[in-house]
Amino acid sequence: MTLLLTGSTGFVGMELLARLLRAPSPSPRQRVVALIRATDDAAATRRLHDTLRSVFGSVEPYASRVDAVAGDLELPGLGIDPALAGSITSIVHGAASVSFDLDLRRSRAINVEGTRRVLAFAAGCPRLRRLTYVSTAYVAGRHRGVFGEDDYEVGQRFRNPYEQSKFEAEGLVRAARADGLPATVVRPSIVVGDRHSGWTASFNVLYWPLRALAKGAYPVLPARRSAPVDVVPVDYVADAICALHELPGAAGGTYHLTASGCASSIGELFELAVARLECRRPPFISPLLYRRLLHPLALRAGPVRRRRFLRATETYLPYFAMRVHYDDARARAALGPAIAPPPLHEYFDRLVDYALLARWGAQPIGRAGALDALPPRLSGAAQVAGVRARRPCRMTAG
Repeated sequence: MTLLLTGSTGFVGMELLARLLRAPSPSPRQRVVALIRATDDAAATRRLHDTLRSVFGSVEPYASRVDAVAGDLELPGLGIDPALAGSITSIVHGAASVSFDLDLRRSRAINVEGTRRVLAFAAGCPRLRRLTYVSTAYVAGRHRGVFGEDDYEVGQRFRNPYEQSKFEAEGLVRAARADGLPATVVRPSIVVGDRHSGWTASFNVLYWPLRALAKGAYPVLPARRSAPVDVVPVDYVADAICALHELPGAAGGTYHLTASGCASSIGELFELAVARLECRRPPFISPLLYRRLLHPLALRAGPVRRRRFLRATETYLPYFAMRVHYDDARARAALGPAIAPPPLHEYFDRLVDYALLARWGAQPIGRAGALDALPPRLSGAAQVAGVRARRPCRMTAG
């Protein structure tokens, strides 16, 4: 029983690795093989051990249950020994470029062609029982209205090469699934830190705008106040992926790992942020007006620090005016109440606590020590601000 995990040194991959290594093993022969980008297996093992120290605080006893294999999604055959295929019984493919700044050619080289090579490898695994592919809810692109778990190509356009390349990669998995591959597709939305400790290894998407707000970089907020902000903590995403990977009935299905009925709005998000960060609340303005008129002017005038923050956050501005709602009914039914996304207001303070302590990523704190490093209680300011955001989660259906 051997599980091949790609992306184990990434944000979500680290959480998956933690759960796989802590899970009780049904067989002493069950193994995890971590495919790690490195020049050789020794270098891959060093990277794996660094990851284990961050995740657990130590290498042992966890290193005895995982083998590091040097490989690369951009190499033929993943750059690994083809003989490994004979021992693989399941695959979780989570490795990807999540950068919004890469051009489409580079995004495709990693996300699309890398997935193509993983699927080719999977086709050569005679004992394979399941492949789980970590896609993204943002394959929906600029679609407006409800986007269901069975929806895929609905005429949508994309905000950036990341979304388009993940859409194309998921298409490869769907085609392989139609040909008989026992594949599960999971689509997380915006993944943020752990709900308990706030720990994150990725200060992207939500964090850059929050940091810019804290620095006073936004003279106005280019956003629709009612636009949904679908955010999920990494612990929910990892728990859900592990559960669905083991669920027999999940083979052949696609699952939205999204907040959906618990999603906040832009207005609620910035209300929480202003209270917790104790900063000025800029007025909201039409995103279209800001993008066409004010943003170009702001990038040419004003303090250097403000201009730097605005440039860093401009790729995230389209996410302030979304009009899509994700139907996650299948995921909710499969996972049940034990694995469910919490509303953002319940753990927002923890996210900011960790971000401030880690200096927005400049001074990162390992996952193992994050909870002990933070204050024991959430700040009262954000709890008060959260009163307006507190509402029961509603189930969504397409």
